[in-house]
Amino acid sequence: MDVTTCLKSLLLAIRQYKINKSTLSSSQLQKQIEDVSGLKCSRLLTSGQVLPSECLSGLLEVAGDPNTSHALTGAILSLLSQLASDDESKEALHSSYSIVGTLAAIVHWNRATPEESVVLQCLQVLQRLTYNVRILHCASHIDELLNFLMLNIQSSNDDITKPCLGLIANLCRHNLSVQTQIKSQSNVKAFYRALINFLGHNCLTVVVFALSILSSLTLNEEVGQKLFNAKNIHQTFQLIFNITVNGDGTLTRNYAVDLLVDLLKNPKIADYLTNYKHLPVCLNEVVGLLHGKDPDTAVKVLELLVSLCSVPALRRLCCETVIRPVALRLPPGVRSGAQTRGPEPCLDLLQWATGPLQGPEQCSLLALSLLTELFEEVIDSSLSGSAHSFVELLLPALQGLLQAPDPSEGEQLLRRHCVRAGRTVDLLLVLCGEDFLKTLVSQHMSSELCAAQVELMLSNTQDYIGSSCSGSDSQLSQLCSETVLKTLELMSQLKQQVPDMETRFYRILQDQRMVMPLSLALTSNRRECVQTALRILFEAAPLPDFPAVILGESIAANNAYRHREAERAVRGSTVQGDGVSFGKSFSRPSTGPSGPSGQNIDSLIEKLQSGIQLQEPMKDVHMSEIIDVYEQKISALASKEGRLQDLLEAKALALSQADRLIAQYRCQRAQAEAEARKLASLLKETERRKEELQAELSEQVLEVEKLKTDSHQLLQHNSRLQTVSDEHQNLKGTYNQLLSRYNKNEGMLKELQAAHISLTQQAEGLRKSNEGFKLQQERLSAELVQKEQHIATLEETVQEKRATIAGLQAEMRRQEEQASEMEESMNILRKELNKTEQARKEASIKASSLELQKAQVESRLQKREEELSKHTQMIAMIHSLSSGKLKNDASANLSL
Repeated sequence: MDVTTCLKSLLLAIRQYKINKSTLSSSQLQKQIEDVSGLKCSRLLTSGQVLPSECLSGLLEVAGDPNTSHALTGAILSLLSQLASDDESKEALHSSYSIVGTLAAIVHWNRATPEESVVLQCLQVLQRLTYNVRILHCASHIDELLNFLMLNIQSSNDDITKPCLGLIANLCRHNLSVQTQIKSQSNVKAFYRALINFLGHNCLTVVVFALSILSSLTLNEEVGQKLFNAKNIHQTFQLIFNITVNGDGTLTRNYAVDLLVDLLKNPKIADYLTNYKHLPVCLNEVVGLLHGKDPDTAVKVLELLVSLCSVPALRRLCCETVIRPVALRLPPGVRSGAQTRGPEPCLDLLQWATGPLQGPEQCSLLALSLLTELFEEVIDSSLSGSAHSFVELLLPALQGLLQAPDPSEGEQLLRRHCVRAGRTVDLLLVLCGEDFLKTLVSQHMSSELCAAQVELMLSNTQDYIGSSCSGSDSQLSQLCSETVLKTLELMSQLKQQVPDMETRFYRILQDQRMVMPLSLALTSNRRECVQTALRILFEAAPLPDFPAVILGESIAANNAYRHREAERAVRGSTVQGDGVSFGKSFSRPSTGPSGPSGQNIDSLIEKLQSGIQLQEPMKDVHMSEIIDVYEQKISALASKEGRLQDLLEAKALALSQADRLIAQYRCQRAQAEAEARKLASLLKETERRKEELQAELSEQVLEVEKLKTDSHQLLQHNSRLQTVSDEHQNLKGTYNQLLSRYNKNEGMLKELQAAHISLTQQAEGLRKSNEGFKLQQERLSAELVQKEQHIATLEETVQEKRATIAGLQAEMRRQEEQASEMEESMNILRKELNKTEQARKEASIKASSLELQKAQVESRLQKREEELSKHTQMIAMIHSLSSGKLKNDASANLSL
């Protein structure tokens, strides 16, 4: 049977099982599941069909029922494990179905019997599904699953311990909410002790799982600092490299590489690895794995090398290890001696980078990323001469990667080509950063290849803000737009070195289809895309036929769309459009004769007609200048003629595409008629089942009423929680205010204590000076008469100052009265603002001037008060001195 027939039979068996959960229907459903599993349809979920989605939803509903038999649940889990064989299917399972919550529920219901085979199978499927996938902590039964895993990792049965460790390692990695949940458990210390005990386990897989969990949970804590300190980290490095090089299992190697990648994100551990004395030998052995290994191993090795290149001190070592002189380009006498060393790492890397499109995609992309990192180091270290032979091998291979695939091979292959072409152009742009390598690149690149690449990408860049294209189409359009801008940047770099490159470059910039890539990049949230678009826009803006107006409208439409999406997100409404991605921007201009392209053609014809005629006869002009003018006119006419030819070719291409669409429509119409006949036959069967479904509908109505009641209760509970949350926020604000006041008072207390200390010191100084004054008493008695005269003078001055102060106070009161009068007039003027706007402005100006005068008067008054206080202190000091003198005279008289 074909896939469609099997899926229809499976859907029918699921419905029959839901109606009658008997042993017979269960066995029939299990048989249908085994038949579908035997078809080996790994990419069934990514086809976008409705039938597989309905079948999988029904199977998950059956598996999520606690009353389902273990045999049927095991068959469903086997099918899920088969479907989750590639990354795209895993993404579809996570995005469209609550598969993790369903599997966690199965584990929760069977938590009392963890040795059951269905539990072990469910844990293995969960481990496969959650690898390199961040799971939301809000999914159902996640807390129960974490408790189950933490409880069962201490089991003596390795069959249950190993999947529990692997699953909890997946859940903890890069997931702060799960890490917080684990750390908040009461038995977390026992959990840590159990993990540390696993570090001495005889199974390397268990050791790697334990290290991965400990690094996720404790790397920045005291336990992690003791565990990954300078003494122990070298043993961890040796273990990881041994597993990576000599490990016989892909699972253990994957987790070991992921562990090292996560550890390298810590700067301290990156420094430890830089100083690791066995690193060059280990790196040589790791690079050697690129030769003759399976794609899964090569992917992890390349991922590790790319991560090592993220550390500046390690990128130089990686560059020296990989970029070596190629033995195949040496003379025959030396070649045999060089070949005895083993395969060249650079050749293996080049082989993975230039693999076929149908092969493993990640290998090619990671290899190109690694080459980009290595050649950045080559350019920064001025080692381009030593890499000359390898570059000569690399450039023809990169040229082959830019060749367009066969359009008949499908959209998936085109998407892969688009992603790989973008990485390839990134590498070529890095090579163009050095003059010597840029010369080599210009020798292997041609303007026809770049123009064909841009044309392919522009033809697959659709307008998906107003259209109903699918999600895959919108993603493809986004990728094509980014690749177009990267290719144009490469053409800009090579336009002076490659023949005809400049002409094609400026011709492409004036194409109206360039509006969409530029608009997407200019409104992107990625810094590289915006910078690339700005560089391209700087080149395109001075061109006469550049569609600047359309680009502005496109950017405005894109921003308006983003604004609407943000408002919807704030309101909490989830919008699920048909294939609409965040990069939507604008509508493509019409290509009809009445659209902008027709107007451009008319304007070009007018320019052609008017450009031949000279505006005025030029006088006294040299013959060479006249020849230059005519040469410029001829070149302009030639470029405009090429533009017209391109427009005609585009029109012909559009007509051919329309013919193909008509043929496809006729074929689809015939298929629709056949489907209609099938639906007519199914309609009769539906009528028979209508009565049965009516009974189910009544039950569902009762359930809906119950759900409404439950939802009403939940809403009330939510309102109560919201009230508690508001009170918490108010208390939190009050606490913050009190804390700020406490901090201010504490600062003031410190200042007052410092002032008290300084005043105590001043008092001590005054006491000592008082003793000195007593010794100088006789000398000061002679000066007393002069001081009394001076006191009289100062008293007169004080009287004058007091009079001045009284006058200033009266002036101030008068100014305050004037200010109050002006405020009243301002209130009156505010009421008449609409009628007398100019009068309001004058009153505001007068009020501001009066306030300024008031501030000036207050400042002068303050200065006068300060002077008065100084004079008062001086008078008090003089009175104290004079009183001391009189007391001394009286004592002298008494002694006589």
